[in-house]
Amino acid sequence: MVLHPWWLLPSLTAVLIVALLLLNPGRLTEFNIVERMVALTALAVVSVLNGASAVQLVIGIAQGAQRGHAVQVLISGVVIYWTNIVVFSLWYWEFDRGGPARRAAGRANFPDLQFPQMSDPSMAKAEWEPRYLDYLYTSFTNATAFSPTDVMPLRIWAKMTMMVQAGISLLLALMVFAWAVNGLQG
Repeated sequence: MVLHPWWLLPSLTAVLIVALLLLNPGRLTEFNIVERMVALTALAVVSVLNGASAVQLVIGIAQGAQRGHAVQVLISGVVIYWTNIVVFSLWYWEFDRGGPARRAAGRANFPDLQFPQMSDPSMAKAEWEPRYLDYLYTSFTNATAFSPTDVMPLRIWAKMTMMVQAGISLLLALMVFAWAVNGLQG
């Protein structure tokens, strides 16, 4: 983690989650600007900190500062990679068609992300809506394949977000893989 002490980020995240639960303890049924701002702030904080952790790990590997720390490097790489997947799934969830509250209220406009079920009526019922796990899957496949797989970005924000996610994942995977191969050589 970039922040010290180690408990600061989990504590900040827990406070923001409690604030969200207090603002809307039930299912999302309507758009609340305060709730949305708290959620986006929490997501932005975790995104920036995870990005800083990725940069710190990549720089540490490039400078050779990670010698003799194989388990730490591999665990850090996996944690940053998985956090990257979760963070981007939440960005997709929060912004596709105006966010979860607008989708739940039926006030969503045109999709920002085109899921296969939306393009072929024989694949799902007409009222099919993506759920969070659909966005998590989208994020995972984008991070693993370094490109969109079955879900196509339709808007510029979605294309650029997928490009950033794939770039972070590719750089992280290449650096950790190169470091591991180099460690095997020595």
